[in-house]
Amino acid sequence: MIKFTLNGTEVETDAPATLRLIDLLRDEFQLIGSKEGCGDGECGTCSVLVNTLVQNSCLIPIGAMEGAEIVTIDGFCESEQFKLLSECYSEAGAVQCGYCIPGMVMASAALLSKNPHPTEDEIREGISGNLCRCTGYNMIVDAIDLAAKKGEGLW
Repeated sequence: MIKFTLNGTEVETDAPATLRLIDLLRDEFQLIGSKEGCGDGECGTCSVLVNTLVQNSCLIPIGAMEGAEIVTIDGFCESEQFKLLSECYSEAGAVQCGYCIPGMVMASAALLSKNPHPTEDEIREGISGNLCRCTGYNMIVDAIDLAAKKGEGLW
């Protein structure tokens, strides 16, 4: 039995320890906000927070999650931080097809929680594990910068 915290709730599973976290989240817990894009850790669409760090859930066997605190976009969307990021992504025009957005938002949240006043270079580094084919990144960088400015004290 593997036990961990998922979006603030203690859970357990008897799934095989080698099962990928993305599969467990989507299939057993019906948390479909994180998507599988590449399946090999290159695109970031499956990004979740594990103990506050951005991780690609397609690469993590659930056996490594014993005692971990996992936050998915499905749980994060209930937070004030998400509401601010959502508003700023919209205001900056940073959402087009939307496929990368769950991973980008999770990377944004991780960055801002550790560094509430990042420089442009720090923002670009913070989202560097996430691919976006629509926006060219500038609008996403603008959105994160806007969230940093508007979110004084929130992070």
